[in-house]
Amino acid sequence: MSNPADAGYADSIAINRANWDERAPAHAQSPGYNVADFAADPAYLSEVVRFDTPRLGDIAGLRGVHLQCHIGTDTVSLARLGARMTGLDFSPSALVEARALAKAAGVEVDFVESDVYAAADVLPAGEFDLVFTGIGALCWLPDVRRWAAVVARLLKPGGRLFLREGHPMLWALNEHTTDGIKVTYPYFETAEPLVFDEPGTYVETETQFEHNVSHSWNHGLGEIVSALLAEGMRLTMLEEHDSVPWKALLEGMVEDEHGEWRLAEHRERVPMSYTLQAVRER
Repeated sequence: MSNPADAGYADSIAINRANWDERAPAHAQSPGYNVADFAADPAYLSEVVRFDTPRLGDIAGLRGVHLQCHIGTDTVSLARLGARMTGLDFSPSALVEARALAKAAGVEVDFVESDVYAAADVLPAGEFDLVFTGIGALCWLPDVRRWAAVVARLLKPGGRLFLREGHPMLWALNEHTTDGIKVTYPYFETAEPLVFDEPGTYVETETQFEHNVSHSWNHGLGEIVSALLAEGMRLTMLEEHDSVPWKALLEGMVEDEHGEWRLAEHRERVPMSYTLQAVRER
């Protein structure tokens, strides 16, 4: 099992934190995150949370934590649905933006700075009704089994995990290809990270960045489910979707009226994202 305390992981954390610290202000200012809408409309929800509202059900009064919350758009949205939310992220720059967003939106959210693997050490273990993890989070973690152990430690018995993520099949595709879909990257978890050196970011911005290297890992769907089962979690939902809330591939995708992107042709061939729920039974 990977050890998040080892030098390799520490190096990856430092590299990724520099990447995210630089991008968080640009994300908050980009129209892609719709930050202004949270202040203008007290009922506004992020597109990610809005997509899964029917699956979330009534969360009013639940004590929830959003792991890897970034600038807090999903965290604030869950608070607007009535949950008492805490957001956790390893980027202090992202948390500055998250706190500003919550204040502008008029909701109370606690934000805590921490690596996700230490979440159950800095937050009250066994006291959360809901652990939420959103799109594009798990790929920054080298060991999905250790993540599952953290989730189980945070939840009270009967509490649930709610996960909406990019599908590991999507993460295995070459997003830049212009001549069809190509599987380029690992589907299964690997010991060594994928190392990318790419300028820019995934939302519209004119900001020029200096820290462009990132380290990431994929995790197969079976690996994720098995990791949760091993921690005494019971799977209650696993729904694969043909859409994802950003233009994940350079060509061949179309956007619907809800901000979800799908393959323009043969969308039945590749899963783009999934929603998973699991309950801690012991």
